[in-house]
Amino acid sequence: MATAERDFYAALGVTRSASDGEIKKAFRRLARELHPDVSTAPDAQERFRDVAEAYEVLSKPETRELYDRYGEAGLRSGGFQPGGMDFGSLSDIFAAFFGDDPLGGRGRAGRARGADLGVDVEVELAEAASGVSREVSIQAAIACERCGGGGAEPGTSAAVCPTCGGAGRLQQVSRSVFGDFVRTQACPRCGGAGQVIEHPCTLCEGAGRVAEERKLQVQIPAGIHDGQRIRLGGEGHAGDRGAPAGDAYVLVRVRPDARFVRDGNDIVSAVDVTIARAALGGTVAVETLDGEVELELQPGTQPAHVHVLRGRGMPVLQGFGRGDHRVLVNVLVPRRLTDEGRRLLEELERTHGTDAYRGDEGFFEKLKSAFR
Repeated sequence: MATAERDFYAALGVTRSASDGEIKKAFRRLARELHPDVSTAPDAQERFRDVAEAYEVLSKPETRELYDRYGEAGLRSGGFQPGGMDFGSLSDIFAAFFGDDPLGGRGRAGRARGADLGVDVEVELAEAASGVSREVSIQAAIACERCGGGGAEPGTSAAVCPTCGGAGRLQQVSRSVFGDFVRTQACPRCGGAGQVIEHPCTLCEGAGRVAEERKLQVQIPAGIHDGQRIRLGGEGHAGDRGAPAGDAYVLVRVRPDARFVRDGNDIVSAVDVTIARAALGGTVAVETLDGEVELELQPGTQPAHVHVLRGRGMPVLQGFGRGDHRVLVNVLVPRRLTDEGRRLLEELERTHGTDAYRGDEGFFEKLKSAFR
């Protein structure tokens, strides 16, 4: 049974024209209301997950554009799958999305999710039509093998921070005529981690991570558009001391093809025919994404006539069907004539009246139909 499409804008309570700031503000408000640590409603966890996934999609320009054009199916075809939210504290949620913590610390465990990274890859138009696998190289921080990402020298372990007692944050209460004010800040001793490393790992110097060049196989789906991104979950930089890794985003660039122009899921190209061939009709060879095909021209074919090859265009990104290939006929008029050629054209001009040239559609109407 097909899964119903979700409306991410409705989940956040914003319009489709909402600005980035409005989307961020809506998520912050709903997160504070619906997080399972705060709300006692029986459906709070499910509603919070929907809100978090909606923000994950709409907060990034590339995924928002993909969703606006193709819906959830386009996200999945583009390699992006929202979800996988770890329901930690509300501080962890805000830190993951915004890089901050409304409570002033780094979360209950003091460990930050790894940063995302980006890489570009170029493909030919024909490869974008069929789908292709590409190997890309990335420089990423990975968990240190010597200490297992903990940062402590093997045989030793991190100790509980004596300043904050492992909480990662300190609270200061001040009294005033208006009541008690509580100020929370990250622990200056451990930086919010809740632990201190007395014997740092000699390989990573206590960071828990080292830089490494890695190679990733990226499956580029058929029908992808120039400028779209593919998300590789968990392939970004390693998190802090065992925290989840970030994601890798692959920006796909489709090289222009001198033979074709892409118009949505359609392909537009031109074929040159002589004035005699256009008048008499016949077959001409036309290049398509699938190879060369024979195109039958009717006698009296006019300049800018558009011949449509059904189903010969780009695959639809959602995975159903293909666009069309529109072939624009370019009638060539001779620039240099022999005496015999001039005599024959003059004879043709004398023996044919204007009725022989009258058409049912203007030149510009034909030209515009090539890009519909």
